[in-house]
Amino acid sequence: MTVASADAASDEAHAAWPDDIYDVLKAFDVRQAPYVPDGGHKQLIERLQADPDVLAVSLTTEEEGVALAAGAWLGGQRSALLMQSSGVGNCINMLSLIRTCKFPFLTLITMRGEWGEFNPWQVPMGSAVQPVLELMGVQVRRADQPDEVRDVVQNAASMAFLGGSAVAVLLGQRLVGSKVFVK
Repeated sequence: MTVASADAASDEAHAAWPDDIYDVLKAFDVRQAPYVPDGGHKQLIERLQADPDVLAVSLTTEEEGVALAAGAWLGGQRSALLMQSSGVGNCINMLSLIRTCKFPFLTLITMRGEWGEFNPWQVPMGSAVQPVLELMGVQVRRADQPDEVRDVVQNAASMAFLGGSAVAVLLGQRLVGSKVFVK
């Protein structure tokens, strides 16, 4: 039995939105991209790893990325944390660092537990991501269609890096594609 992607937007549009995110991150001079390996971010991670001007850092757990983002800012660089929605629960305590010290913070979160989810273990955190982030003082933006991604990420990056806010972009499961078991 294998896992395949289903319900994603057209293949061409689906393939383009990670490039839109990459372009925005480059325009905002993001130099560090901590991430926990994730199929939804695969194409973006590969672009960031191939860029000699970006330090793409594979993490063992998502909260390490919050600390890395704070350190990047203190060192004069911008970062964007890439993670899946299930990793948000791992970051709650560390988000107090961003809130208390008022560091700019940008995270891009691929959602699970939504559109066509086959894994019931993904649903509780998937439905709690937005309210949990908001309770920790993080502004939340969302993109569910490929044509929304560039504008939403650009808005979030502007709020974070020019406005000094903590901002999360939720990349909806309808955009990323749900997974299904194939026999």
